[in-house]
Amino acid sequence: MDRYRIREGQKVSLKDFDPDDRSGWDRDKDSALAKMAELRLELDELQGLLYAENKQKILFVLQAMDTAGKDSTIRSVFDGTNPQGVQVASFKVPSANELAHDYLWRIHERTPANGEIVIFNRSHYENLLVVRVHNLVPEEIWKKRFDEINDFEKILVDEGTTIVKFFLHIDLKTQKERLLERLEDPKKQWKLSASDLPERKLWPEYMKAYEDVLSKTSTEHAPWYWVPSNHNWYRNLVVASVIVKTLKDLNPQYPPATEDLEKYRAQLEIE
Repeated sequence: MDRYRIREGQKVSLKDFDPDDRSGWDRDKDSALAKMAELRLELDELQGLLYAENKQKILFVLQAMDTAGKDSTIRSVFDGTNPQGVQVASFKVPSANELAHDYLWRIHERTPANGEIVIFNRSHYENLLVVRVHNLVPEEIWKKRFDEINDFEKILVDEGTTIVKFFLHIDLKTQKERLLERLEDPKKQWKLSASDLPERKLWPEYMKAYEDVLSKTSTEHAPWYWVPSNHNWYRNLVVASVIVKTLKDLNPQYPPATEDLEKYRAQLEIE
């Protein structure tokens, strides 16, 4: 899945990235679903090790246009993991209190502690996307934020956080199909918003904003992966594969026993 990593300094043009791409898996969907089951078991074991070790921490960032599947990706990939060590932080429209602070204030307090995995469902990158597209702050303000966010993430990494970021990439046609599905499914109608159609009209502006984000904030210490997401099963496979590899590379270990195990054994035998 390294084919989807954005290299530091790479100039991104989203027209070159096919959201229908499935080139990382040369077998059928059923075999991919079987592989997903294996990856979940691996993730569960590795996450348990990370939590027990209590030294390392991981931040996964998910960004996407509406209907690309941020929520369902989180449910699918992290199904079965220990909720004590996995947290999801969703960032909606800032509250009055959050707006009274700097734009990274509400982000920083949700970053992971030792032993934790935190998944950002949307993130600090809204300040380079929505804020830009809707002209919520002047251009000279949001342009500074590329460097500020890179510096912020470098601080987190220097303090022991591993950061991996995912852009779930769909096309406009797929978004239309998924919005129509929501109209027909009573279980999904609640997801529809009055802003959905006006936001679709801004698709070109969002794509340009995403291109700049991917080009300017994918670094060696906090890389972006673009994830073809027109096919949910393939999207989940790519994300799960990268996450499991990230944890394997960290190689978490169970800590040694802190007490004399023979003492405990002797006491239990006496009982």
